[in-house]
Amino acid sequence: MKHALKIAAGTGLALFAALPAWAQDAAAAAPAATVNKGDVAWMMTSTVLVLAMILPGLALFYGGLARTKNMLSVMTQVGAVACLAMLVWVMWGYTMAFGPDYSSGLSNVVSNFDKLFLKGVTAASQAATFTPGNEIPEYVFISFQMTFAAITIALVLGSVVERIKFSAVMVFALIWLTIVYFPIAHMVWAASGYFFKEGALDFAGGTVVHINAGVSALVAAFFIGKRIGYPTERMAPHSLTLTFVGTGLLWVGWFGFNAGSALEANGSAALAMINTFVATASAALFWMLAERAAGHKASALGFCSGIIAGLVAVTPAAGNSGPFGAIILGAVASIVCFLFVTVVKPKLGYDDSLDAFGIHGVGGIVGAIGTAVVYSPSLGGPGAADYVMGAKLLVQFKAVAVTIVWAAVGTSIAILIAKAVTGGRVTPEVELEGLDLGEHGERAYNS
Repeated sequence: MKHALKIAAGTGLALFAALPAWAQDAAAAAPAATVNKGDVAWMMTSTVLVLAMILPGLALFYGGLARTKNMLSVMTQVGAVACLAMLVWVMWGYTMAFGPDYSSGLSNVVSNFDKLFLKGVTAASQAATFTPGNEIPEYVFISFQMTFAAITIALVLGSVVERIKFSAVMVFALIWLTIVYFPIAHMVWAASGYFFKEGALDFAGGTVVHINAGVSALVAAFFIGKRIGYPTERMAPHSLTLTFVGTGLLWVGWFGFNAGSALEANGSAALAMINTFVATASAALFWMLAERAAGHKASALGFCSGIIAGLVAVTPAAGNSGPFGAIILGAVASIVCFLFVTVVKPKLGYDDSLDAFGIHGVGGIVGAIGTAVVYSPSLGGPGAADYVMGAKLLVQFKAVAVTIVWAAVGTSIAILIAKAVTGGRVTPEVELEGLDLGEHGERAYNS
């Protein structure tokens, strides 16, 4: 194992040593195109907002839901895979997702490697936005999309925390990003991508981020196995206060996630902004109503869960729905996620530690399919007067189905390789002691 780590470290150093040569080989900078400084400023702000969703937002949200003995391990895993995703994105992820097209039909699935290590990208190069002629610096677009890759792999970990090795997390993340995330991002968001050309509606990542991460989380949980003591032992969140703080940071950061996906400071971004407000508010309240209807008290955990369910559901619909449609979508997604987590999950018996599938996977499916409904102009959506809902529903179902299959198969490959290389799971002694000490040699709380 130590020998393998030395080889991996040497390979990594060699890659970084090659970066200057790649940069020097960049094409001569063309005269800078005219850019809208307001759009650029908004996109840079949105990028930083998405980073805040990961650190500290998701780290606190997930960390608070874990048990005390695993708090730091959860936060460390979230931060480490996000950093890994950033480096992999600039080395080969960006060119796979948004690079030049192949001359063959392969461009339906992935781009070619002409921009490996950002070859040819300069401060003067531009990335086209949704509005022809209105452009932003390519480095800004690269950075914005980089944060999406970083948070998606971090979301996957929610299902396997408290028993997976840190080394397994890193190996899994490296492979998963390459064979799962980058191709799906290309298929949905790149102009040559299969579902982009089909007309699939995914404003900010219902398929690319949430269904992708949720399904992958479920598959990973299956291969890693249940925690010791699950489901008979009580495994309550150790700090709902931290989870609540993380939830708030996620909601704030999500405005960069959703409204930033307009790629401009325009009316579409404004629509995404108000939808991110109202869909989330609706979902938070309806989750608590569902708790009361089920005979329980309205809880802080339910409030936080509803917020995340609403944010997940509105992601693909953020710029594709009117505010009223977003309110309905948030409410429906919240109720469906509540029923899945409280009724279906216990019957199935799998151990998705932090309900990554139950909220991101299920909520993402509801949101992706529901977007075809709320897009209708009859419901206040931005669709054309001759919009045909049935045809669009078929496209959305197809995108959802392919994403589920692609994520499931790719995750199976990635997690099996990670298990073969690292063993996958910590020893029972480490799991009982806690991964904070067993994997990282420190405690979240010293008292």
